[in-house]
Amino acid sequence: MTDTDRQFLFDLRKALLHLHKTLLDWERAAYERVHGRSSSSELLKAIVEDPQFGWLHPISELIVHIDQTVDTELPESGAEVEAIVARARAVTAADEQGTPHAQRYHTALQEHPDAVFAHRDVTNVLKTRAS
Repeated sequence: MTDTDRQFLFDLRKALLHLHKTLLDWERAAYERVHGRSSSSELLKAIVEDPQFGWLHPISELIVHIDQTVDTELPESGAEVEAIVARARAVTAADEQGTPHAQRYHTALQEHPDAVFAHRDVTNVLKTRAS
């Protein structure tokens, strides 16, 4: 993996982590409006098991995949980086009529200004990579 690819993946990971935390905080507030205040352990269980948080799993999985890619030197790392870019673009595509993930992501961008800024940060990192 080239140093440029590695730095790009680190930058993308950082932006995705911020986006994920922002979306998780927003979803947690919605969850707690219905279920009441949750302890950290209750929230962790809900994040893993409750369908309300399921739409965030593709972002979590992408972050883990980036970590695994950086940790393992693959001979075809350029192709792997491009696959990660495609996945990142897919999980940050808001679409009111799209998949349940895209619909919920769209709602988050409409309702939570911090999500818009976090989305912009991911988009800016992705722009550094030619399509």
